[in-house]
Amino acid sequence: MARARTSPSISDVREQLGERIAELSKRAARLSPLDIHAQMDAIRQVAATNGLAALEELAHRSAQLALLPGHRISVRCCLEHMDEALSSDRSTDTNAILAALAIRLH
Repeated sequence: MARARTSPSISDVREQLGERIAELSKRAARLSPLDIHAQMDAIRQVAATNGLAALEELAHRSAQLALLPGHRISVRCCLEHMDEALSSDRSTDTNAILAALAIRLH
């Protein structure tokens, strides 16, 4: 008998992303720009897989910024806002925070 594969709940996904963001925040100062890019791309992939379009685009842009001069400041700012957005209990707050950050980075 085959088991039906269940997808993770949005709260599980948010928790997983929060853990990845926290880990990257702790280690970002010691990582190379390419390592930061790879970590941000991994966050983007999880967001994309789970339909979190705003976070996906923000992670994509952050991954690109990680390769530019001044990347440590921009990546730290992105990670702080991503964590704040994921910690919010209201989806409207989450989307507003991510949209404001995306505009600021554009």
